[in-house]
Amino acid sequence: MNAGNTARAYGWMARLFHWSVAVLILAAIALGLYADALPRGTEIELQAIFATFSWHKTVGVAALGLAVLRILWTLTQSKPRPLHPNRKLEHFLAETVHWALWIGMVIMPLTGWLLHSAAPGGFSRILWPLGQRLPFVPENAALAERFGHFHSTGWWVLAGLIVLHVAGALKHALLDRDGTMSRMAGPASRAPEPPVAHGSVLPHVLAALAGLLIWAGTAFVSAGNPEQAAPVASSEQPASGWVVEQGVLGIEVAQGGTPIQGQFGTWQAAIDYDPATQAGKVDVNIDIASLTLGSVSDNAKGPDFLNAAQFPGARFEAEILPPTTEGAAHLARGTLTIAGKSVPAELPVDLTVDGDKATAKGEMKVDRRDFGIGAGYADESTVGFGVTIRFDLTANRK
Repeated sequence: MNAGNTARAYGWMARLFHWSVAVLILAAIALGLYADALPRGTEIELQAIFATFSWHKTVGVAALGLAVLRILWTLTQSKPRPLHPNRKLEHFLAETVHWALWIGMVIMPLTGWLLHSAAPGGFSRILWPLGQRLPFVPENAALAERFGHFHSTGWWVLAGLIVLHVAGALKHALLDRDGTMSRMAGPASRAPEPPVAHGSVLPHVLAALAGLLIWAGTAFVSAGNPEQAAPVASSEQPASGWVVEQGVLGIEVAQGGTPIQGQFGTWQAAIDYDPATQAGKVDVNIDIASLTLGSVSDNAKGPDFLNAAQFPGARFEAEILPPTTEGAAHLARGTLTIAGKSVPAELPVDLTVDGDKATAKGEMKVDRRDFGIGAGYADESTVGFGVTIRFDLTANRK
């Protein structure tokens, strides 16, 4: 059998690429579905999820590499001539599916890698010695969320295209019985001799554009998925001396020894502060369900950790104490309540007041075990004990 294609059949190089990529794509889909279906309770179960997603990503990257090589090889080859050149609509539909599949077998692994690169932290590493992240892709939870929406929607599209491709092959094998399968799967010598036909390049261009439109539509649909609100303070704030104009409330925790960062999208801060005495009060209420924490957002809000279903809110109530020395930070001393448990907490605050506008930022570290969070994770091999809570905001005097 020739390495290159002939007018009757595909060569062994095209066949090798076709079946290798097909197996890898199907394996990646199966691994992704299996990982999503795994139970998410104990530390052992969570480790199983991480390991399965590592294989899913590794297989996906391998499929991406082979798909690119396949496309490069295809560009150097002429396709076997069509067996039924007069079936113009059927031929156009089949070629549209082929183009959409070629695009999908590149864009789906690529968006998965982009999601992996943008997600904060090191959730489920790719199993190879090369770099984990694509260059020029920033670690950004919101960006990872967008890639995740596309990746979640796109696999349905890719699965549908695979079904159409297989259905077309079965039609040729069982209904037409025209030997089409021999061109890619059987002995090339048994492939039928196609009629001589002189076609136009226009249908090929239109089929390629149709394939692109399928994935452009997928991007449009995935962009319309509801996304987490921007990480700013809620505009519906209790009456107070100062109103938060904008701000970010985030956390950082170690997963498998790698720090990952997240943000709360909805929170309210009631601030009463007198610049003359440099003292006051603060009352912060946080919507736990609004947390985004890279690829482990759902686990973080689940029953083993923050348990958003049972404890939907967290709260920090504190007195704002004056600086002990000129230029030192203020101290917010009070009580932090998470997952229904309250512990004493102190938050150093760098505060600057300029007329009716103030900026403040600070961070404090807490131990998740003090709140009974992640009780089933007795060591730090999966999730660290320490959690850093930080904020940065701008407020206006009422």
